[in-house]
Amino acid sequence: MAKTAAARSGQSAVYPVAMMCGWILLLLSLTMAVSIGAVSIPFSTVWGVVLNNTIDTSFVGDWSAGREAIVWDIRFPRALLACFVGAGLAMVGASLQAVTRNPLADPHLLGISAGGAFGAILALLHTGLFLGLLTVPLLAFAGALGATLLVLAVSQFAAATSADRLVLAGVAVSFIVMSMANVLIFLGDPRATHTVVFWMLGGLGLAQWNQLIFPLIILVFCGVYLRINAGNLNAMTVGDETAATLGLNVARFRLSIFFIGALITGVMVAFSGIIGFVGLMVPHIVRLIVGGDYARVLPASALLGAVFLLWADIVARTVMAPEDMPIGIVTGLAGGTFFVWLLRRRQR
Repeated sequence: MAKTAAARSGQSAVYPVAMMCGWILLLLSLTMAVSIGAVSIPFSTVWGVVLNNTIDTSFVGDWSAGREAIVWDIRFPRALLACFVGAGLAMVGASLQAVTRNPLADPHLLGISAGGAFGAILALLHTGLFLGLLTVPLLAFAGALGATLLVLAVSQFAAATSADRLVLAGVAVSFIVMSMANVLIFLGDPRATHTVVFWMLGGLGLAQWNQLIFPLIILVFCGVYLRINAGNLNAMTVGDETAATLGLNVARFRLSIFFIGALITGVMVAFSGIIGFVGLMVPHIVRLIVGGDYARVLPASALLGAVFLLWADIVARTVMAPEDMPIGIVTGLAGGTFFVWLLRRRQR
């Protein structure tokens, strides 16, 4: 007990330092994500352009109009979208791992990302933007929520009550939903299918300023909700019975976390395509640094998730330059390797 208390005290002391280092790393990563590319742009130019377009519009730099367009219109919104998506998926993964008590839980493995992709493809190829810019994120959320409910229904039908079997139910639902999404692609306009298939592999190249508000709002409001319920997430990690004795309505709270997870995942998928394994890897790394208290895990996961996806995007843009590799390939390679390591670690 004394050793456990000492370990928790040490992790609490590490947390402020870790968060400070994380913010510094995020700022550096954001700068490099905007600077690195087919056209290399100095750091001073990057932040000069940002300053000129945000705080001090009278600031005059020595950069060309072309470089300003590259920074402000293309790379900076892309980098911000990477931050939002990485932070959102990491928090969803951490929350799902708590309510399912399964370290392998992840929105990609549980089929939530596949449901979001189904809804987004339905909007892009078949229904049209009948609600304007809100159409794709709304249908993506509906698809993600539908896939989540389907996973829960399948797990109940198959009596898959254990944590491991829940993930297996999610994988099965993911295959089913992705098959349905492929049918939508097959029946859609052939001229648009190439773009949609590339989008399904995950990518941030379509980031635009007028669309960033949607993932930002969802990230902030859902992130606040999760942080407020950090204590309940801590209770869920020790078991349903213990959480119930603390006065928590376990079934209702678990359903609310699945709803929030579907909302975040659906909206992020709508703007980035399917990006897997961020929610699996990041929370595990975070717990090794700051411990298991969700009051620390959630903010740290959001921060590290943003940094991780920024660097994944840098790799995707540079490894086959001047072509953009889908970012889902990079996260899939990293996540698959991490998944194997995690399976091996659980057997010990």
